[in-house]
Amino acid sequence: MKTRKTNALSIDVEDYFQVSAFEAYISKDQWGSLPHRIENNTYKILDLLTAKKVKATFFTLGWIAERYPSIVKRIVSDGHELACHGFEHIRVTEQTPDLFRSDVYKAKNILEQLSGKEVKGYRAASYSIGASNLWALNVLQELGFKYSSSIYPVKHDLYGMPEAPRFMFEPIQDQDFKEIPITTVRFCNKNWPCGGGGFFRFYPYALSKWAINRVNLQEQQSAIFYFHPWEIDPKQPRQPGLSLKTHTRHYLNLAKMEARLNQLLTDFKWDTMENVFDIKQGQKHD
Repeated sequence: MKTRKTNALSIDVEDYFQVSAFEAYISKDQWGSLPHRIENNTYKILDLLTAKKVKATFFTLGWIAERYPSIVKRIVSDGHELACHGFEHIRVTEQTPDLFRSDVYKAKNILEQLSGKEVKGYRAASYSIGASNLWALNVLQELGFKYSSSIYPVKHDLYGMPEAPRFMFEPIQDQDFKEIPITTVRFCNKNWPCGGGGFFRFYPYALSKWAINRVNLQEQQSAIFYFHPWEIDPKQPRQPGLSLKTHTRHYLNLAKMEARLNQLLTDFKWDTMENVFDIKQGQKHD
């Protein structure tokens, strides 16, 4: 008999102005002066998860944690998993190994100092680990992470490694380190994204529900779902001068996201990444 799987719910804690699609429009030196909405949006998500009795993993930017330590402390006090999203939301494809190591080490240290907890998981900005920079996984393992969720096995104009395994695998020989790819559904000999984000807003909810059910029931695998706090915030400041593609990707169906998320939390079983994928305690790295 096929059993219902528990899926992993994840939130990438970054503000609306930090998304990779806005890099050409908003410089990093503007971040401090723009209206920040991350605190209220994250608390709204935490309240929703409390009401639904769901635990999740929060992949948090060091830049956010440094300025809003109360967010980190609330995530941990509510019993969720705190994980790392790097410091400044720099895509790994734009970093050398030394710059990557420095960015991730800085963020991990901030998160661990604030929370008093070991940070086991990492997610790259815009899923920017792929065939050209798998060295990044070795760096993560050396820094004491136990898993990454940074590869999306799809073909996309900004990211993706369609030839990667679709489900959790160990990319480094003789090391207990896991890569947990974002969920795809296999259809017509192609991997289709069904792990959240913009795709969840673009597709009708029924299609996302079908895809996750297919992964759970037919393949007997747990799915990973992700979203961002800004996606439940249709009143966020609108950026001028965006290309049509960027405008559509960022703003489409924001007003529908919260209701869809409520339905998703009701229709499926959810838990943290570390619980769903049985991530063991690691050794503390200085």
